[in-house]
Amino acid sequence: MTSIYRSLNLVLLGPPGSGKGTQAKVLSEKYQIPHVSTGDMLREEVRNQTSLGIRAKEIMDRGELLPDDVMAAMILKRLDREDCARGVILDGYPRTVEQAQVLDGILAELGRTLERVVLVDVPDEEIVRRLGGRRSCPRCGRVYHVVYNPPKDGKNCDDCGVPLIQRDDDREEVIRERLRQYHEKTAPLVDFYSNRGLLVSVDGSQSMEAVTASIMEAIGSPVGQ
Repeated sequence: MTSIYRSLNLVLLGPPGSGKGTQAKVLSEKYQIPHVSTGDMLREEVRNQTSLGIRAKEIMDRGELLPDDVMAAMILKRLDREDCARGVILDGYPRTVEQAQVLDGILAELGRTLERVVLVDVPDEEIVRRLGGRRSCPRCGRVYHVVYNPPKDGKNCDDCGVPLIQRDDDREEVIRERLRQYHEKTAPLVDFYSNRGLLVSVDGSQSMEAVTASIMEAIGSPVGQ
C-alpha cells in the first residue's frame, strides 16, 4: 500500500487494447492485492457450476448480456473473500454509471470505499493499430503482431509453420464498433468519477513500464489532485 491508503480499492478503465489487463496484473503483484477481472470471474463461476455460474451460462447461451443483478451478485461474492480484505483491482467492472452506483453499495456493505479510478487512455487510431495488427496461429493459438512481434518469415507461425490468420474480432470494422460502444458507455462513467474527484488519466500509449509508473504515481497522489 501507499502511505495514504491503509487499503486500496482501485478501478481500471480503458478501451479494448489499452493494456489495462496487463497493468492490473503488474499492479496486483506490486501492491499484493488481487486483480479481479469480470471475465475471469465469470469463467470461474461457470466452470465450478455455481448457482450464479449456471444462471449466467443460460443467459450467455441465449446470446444475451448479463443483467446488472447477476454481475453485482458475482462482484459481491468475490469482494467478500478474505484475499480482498486489503483491497482489490477491478478490471471490466463497472462499465456503466448504473453499475458504478451498484459498486458503491457493494463496497459500503463491506465497509469499504473506492480510493481511485484510473483511466488508461489510448487514442482510437493507436488501438486500431494494436488490435488490427494481431495475427494468430490457427493450430497452436500463438499470437503475433505485424509490427511489434512479427513471425520470422513474416507470414507463418514460427512453431507450426502454418499461415497466420486475422481473427474476425481483430478486423478494423469490428474494432471501431467496439470502440464506439466503449466510448458511448464509458464517457458518462468517466464524468461520474471525475465529478467525485476519484478519476485520474494516464497516457496508455507509453511503454508498459512508463504506464505502470504513471499509474503508481497517480495512486500515490491525494484524492482531488
